[in-house]
Formats: sequence, C-alpha cells, structure tokens
Amino acid sequence: MIYKLTVALLLVLVGALCHAAETNTIPLELTDSLSGEPVADAVVILEDGPSEPPVEAEIVQKNRNFYPHTLIIPKHSRVDFPNQDNTQHHVYSFSPAKAFNIELYAGRPTEPVVFNKTGVVEIGCNIHDHMQAFILITDSAPSGRTDEQGRLTVEIPPSVDDDSGKIELLVWHPRLTDNTRMARFTIEQPSSGSLELSVELSPEPASDDRLDGLQERFREL
Repeated sequence: MIYKLTVALLLVLVGALCHAAETNTIPLELTDSLSGEPVADAVVILEDGPSEPPVEAEIVQKNRNFYPHTLIIPKHSRVDFPNQDNTQHHVYSFSPAKAFNIELYAGRPTEPVVFNKTGVVEIGCNIHDHMQAFILITDSAPSGRTDEQGRLTVEIPPSVDDDSGKIELLVWHPRLTDNTRMARFTIEQPSSGSLELSVELSPEPASDDRLDGLQERFREL
C-alpha cells in the first residue's frame, strides 16, 4: 500500500513539473495604427527566446533585384552575394549593425560578409537605386511572420515565461516608418484572448520597373 501511494505521488509530481515546463502560446494580432488594417508578413521575435547557431546564407542578385528581400539570420552568420545578372552590381550598406562595400563585380564576391552584431541592415546597389534588401541579425530565433490577417501564434518557452508575466517582443516590417530598427514591445501575457499590437506603416511604394537607356543597353549585351 505504501509503495503504491509513493508511486502515485511521484506520478502526480512529475505531471505537475511537466505541466509547468510546457510551452505557452499567445495568439497575436498586428494592425497598422494609421489604417487599422492587418499587417501581413511582419517578422516577430521573442526577446531572450531560443537561439540558433550561425548559418551560411545568400542574397542573390537577379533581374536587378535582391532575393530574398528580407533575410533573417543568427548573429555571427556569413552571407554571400552572388550576382546572377549580366550587369555588374555594387552592393553596400551604411547601417550601424554592419557597414560594408562590395564594389562593382560580376559572379561571386571573393569573401562572404560576416554579421557579428544584432540589428537591421539595409542593403542597396550603387548602380541600381531601386534595388533594396534587408538583413535582420538576431540573438533569438524568430517566432515567425504574420499571415494575411496579421495573425501569428507566438510560443513562449518556460525559460522566458518567468513570474513577472511580462515578455518582450520585437516586430519588424519593411514599411515601418523607421525600418532601420525593430519595434520593441514589453507586454503582459494575456490570460485569455489575443494579444493586439499595432505599428505605424508608411504608404506602399510606387513600383517602377522602367529601365533607362544605359541599363537597357547593358541588358542587351
């Protein structure tokens, strides 16, 4: 009888510990503070969340555009910038998180660029002003991106879910009025329902795919 009681108590204790160690989830809804419309494709990062090791990544130049437009990497990752166009590109950034300059080149640069500091790096081409891309360098793995309704389920692991009930979320979108940094929110976890956040977005940029005469001549070579 004592043995059975001890086993039962142990099972209850283990169950309680497992429950305490379960990952919490918070439904997030993100809207534009000016229009009230949902914000799709926003990157959400849980501060002090699980980390990831550095990676090797690429941002390709093709058809006078960068692919991907937004790259998310852990700190200390290396990024290559292969040029698949038949024109040369001059890739650069003046961002505080990583300033670099790869002068006119075709093919693949000699060395990848190493990103050792967290933050937002805006990348451009000194030859084609419309070309733009962003690299987000993070300490924590991203929770994901919001869907077309501006929704995302954020997982809160036990290591972040402390007694204060507060968490910090970083949110970034290329149309943030200040897209050189991530918007930071210190919030209390809701006991029920969704967490509603808003950011201010700039208007959609006008697209212009026209080439000037010199660029057209280069493409015909």
